[in-house]
Amino acid sequence: MAEPAQAPNRLENETSPYLLQHAHNPVDWYPWGPEAHERARREDRPIFLSIGYAACHWCHVMERESFEDPAIARLMNEGFVCIKVDREERPDLDEIYMTATQLLTGNGGWPMSVFLTPDLQPFFAGTYFPPEDRWGHAGFPSVLSAVLEAYRTRRGEVVTSAGEITDAVRRATTASAEDGASRGRAGLHLIDAAAMEFARRFDASHGGFGGAPKFPPHLGLDLLLRHHRRTGSTDSLGMVTLTLERMARGGIHDQIGGGFHRYAVDDRWLVPHFEKMLYDNALLAPVYLDAAVLTGRDEFTDAARGTLEFVMREMTDAGGGFHSSLDADSEGEEGRYYVWTPQEVEAVLGAEDARLFAAYYDVTPAGNYEGRNILQAPHPAEAIAPRLGLSGDDLLARLAPMRARLLEARTARVRPALDDKVLTAWNGLMISAFARGYEVTGETRYLAAGTRAADFILAQRTPQGRLRRSWGAGRAAGAAFLEDYAFFAKSLLDLFRVTGEPRRLEAARELADLMLELFDDPEGGALFFTPADHEELPARVKNLHDGATPSGNSVAAHVLLELGRLLDDGDLADRARRLFDAHATMIERAPSAFSRLLAALDFALAPPREIVVAGPRGRADTRALRHTAGRAYLPNTIVVEIDPSSEEQRGLRERLPLVAGKTAIGGVATAYVCENAACREPVTDAAALEQMLRGAGEGDRE
Repeated sequence: MAEPAQAPNRLENETSPYLLQHAHNPVDWYPWGPEAHERARREDRPIFLSIGYAACHWCHVMERESFEDPAIARLMNEGFVCIKVDREERPDLDEIYMTATQLLTGNGGWPMSVFLTPDLQPFFAGTYFPPEDRWGHAGFPSVLSAVLEAYRTRRGEVVTSAGEITDAVRRATTASAEDGASRGRAGLHLIDAAAMEFARRFDASHGGFGGAPKFPPHLGLDLLLRHHRRTGSTDSLGMVTLTLERMARGGIHDQIGGGFHRYAVDDRWLVPHFEKMLYDNALLAPVYLDAAVLTGRDEFTDAARGTLEFVMREMTDAGGGFHSSLDADSEGEEGRYYVWTPQEVEAVLGAEDARLFAAYYDVTPAGNYEGRNILQAPHPAEAIAPRLGLSGDDLLARLAPMRARLLEARTARVRPALDDKVLTAWNGLMISAFARGYEVTGETRYLAAGTRAADFILAQRTPQGRLRRSWGAGRAAGAAFLEDYAFFAKSLLDLFRVTGEPRRLEAARELADLMLELFDDPEGGALFFTPADHEELPARVKNLHDGATPSGNSVAAHVLLELGRLLDDGDLADRARRLFDAHATMIERAPSAFSRLLAALDFALAPPREIVVAGPRGRADTRALRHTAGRAYLPNTIVVEIDPSSEEQRGLRERLPLVAGKTAIGGVATAYVCENAACREPVTDAAALEQMLRGAGEGDRE
């Protein structure tokens, strides 16, 4: 007789797929909120706080081993108030309690397991705990018993320790503005120092920085491309191109489905941790596009296209938003969805095509991952094709339909779980990627994808115009954080750059104003991560460090600078400058940890340059000029497309000083390139514009 199904707990009404995964645990889970906190205070119970995310492999393991175990669940329920949090929905809580975990243990990770006093102060923490004592480490039941015993019998020590840890967390999570005596001046030397730091850590054999595990260094690569653009450094460009090449050819890149996995467990990008995160792909695609523009290498364009196509195919909600992640596991095995045996390849392709495919993608009977093959392309087609009796181009042409057939066959497998929540911040990053994809390739489907997502996010706003953090299970949830406002406002500016639609600029300005109202620090330093009316937590976080995603402050600074240039609003630009200068000394200590912030500084220190394309929207001559401008790598240049005859853009023409007087000369689309308030001779020919932009450097600055 089948066991009766476990009755759902309080998580059944949540929107997060991660929380819903735990809705049938025998643990009496609460979502974060006043109900749980009040019970802890009323019953004088410690809180067990578990933080993770849907694509986290070890989160699934701990759930299976401990949270689904009735005996362990009983210990949890009898002694604690148990709270489950999705770190992607609540990055504020993740930042606070991850900092506490690192202070207490010396490391961190997910699942994060933190024990709190009823007033939410942490006093003990760890990550994954096994279900029993093993390998010299305490199992989770032993930990639960020891923590509860300490809380009951040594309360004074626990409370004192919790207060000390909380004070340390406040200091560690608040980037205070430096006082006048220690304050430096943010200048180009910080970008040069970051480039030198990257060079010291560069892996000249396989690309990337440091050893295994290797994460995609998208923010660092973007900064190095900027450094090359300003200085002409071949070293900076070489670090970027080798890293992008090896990543694109490695197993971290899904060779048949497109997109990139989270990280490689080795130093040569072969064996990935197979989860796929929206933000990695959103940040990698523009770097590949920019590198393609600079180098002319088709493989970089192909990697970017494949990434955008993957997101459209597998990560897009019916409403237009982009989903958060794909799990690493399927059928109970990590990577099972993505790996192949020679027999499986031959069953799809036939013997002759399978022979060519195996030669290029290194498919062998022994395999390279637990007896199966992670597809990789360790050698260029030109090196393999001759022994197959083909040219490199012919081999690549033969491989394209093979990949399509294998992708179709792969869709019949059990798919990894999808975290289908839509996060505003990550959607902002992805919208920007699609805007850049359209700008470089001219592919209108990319623009349509970005536009739909932007409209979806805008439709989720509150009646007061405030953004929501996430959307799932048919409803919006949670107040937005600084990164949501900053990333999404930047994406609207990127859409404005490629469409000229006034509503995009207007919405970006509205969000920037709200961002300053909700998150600004009157002292002029970094902006706060949470809004001023947010719930009271043990710390109000400020963060400038750029990690797996940019910090909200980094992108907020860029938004303020770009709006300041577009609208000729010196106050906005000055606010960003104060942020840089207030933390210059801190940045100088570890400049490569602030890659995206330094990219914004690069923009701030660039001589003002604008390209205005004036012509009837959608006409061939206007498109040709606009596409030419988009194909140039000028990351610090403002680009605006204006239709002199458009009623929709009448207000735009009046509001933006940089488009004043710029018309389509003789009715023909015309491009104006201006620098330091001086414009060159207008051009109406795309080839002439391309030649002009080829000589437009962004160096010779402070």
